[in-house]
Amino acid sequence: MERKVLLIEDESLIRELVADYFEQENWKVYEAEHGRQALEMLETLHVDLIILDILMPELDGWSVCRQIRAKSQVPIIMLTAKSEDDDKMLGFELGADDYVTKPFSPKVLVARAHNLMKRVEGTVGKEDHLVSFGQILINKRSHRVEVKGEETELTPKEYELLLYMTRNEGIVLSRETILDHVWGFDYFGDLRVVDTHIKKLRSKLGDEARHIRTVIRTGYKFEEDR
Repeated sequence: MERKVLLIEDESLIRELVADYFEQENWKVYEAEHGRQALEMLETLHVDLIILDILMPELDGWSVCRQIRAKSQVPIIMLTAKSEDDDKMLGFELGADDYVTKPFSPKVLVARAHNLMKRVEGTVGKEDHLVSFGQILINKRSHRVEVKGEETELTPKEYELLLYMTRNEGIVLSRETILDHVWGFDYFGDLRVVDTHIKKLRSKLGDEARHIRTVIRTGYKFEEDR
């Protein structure tokens, strides 16, 4: 199955190099040289993944990410020359799914793209595709989450986080364990990203956030009843 990626990067040489590596792995690559062009393309273009540079003319990556997340939950990998944790935290808070710091290896970027897509798509299995807790209903085939009968829009990471916790009902999960299983073993970011996503997930679940219990000095536990 051919996947489609939108590469949003103002440096043409980087676009050309990254596009070549993705095309070698049978991805269909679309290119945008700045944020406004990318948003215009996304009005009619459906892609499976977005590679988004932060420092761009016209509209920076933060603004583009924010506008994309207002309409879509497509997975996003952000590119930046900055490596500070605060910048990464801002990216994750805006809804980015992964973060790659320049300079980077295009081969590694493609590998991380494949891993991200596997995590996003890998919930379809032979088991029953419907999971329910209280008034939360998860459809693993469509990645649809309903709370009290109403669909709740989750980012790919929020969805993975919720599904991982339900799979481990009643088990105390440390932040390190959650980070490894949801973000991947190659992610070296701050543990605070787990707390940030738990907070946003609780907000979206409303009253049903009661199932997510904080275990002091350890992490979190998902329970049927509290």
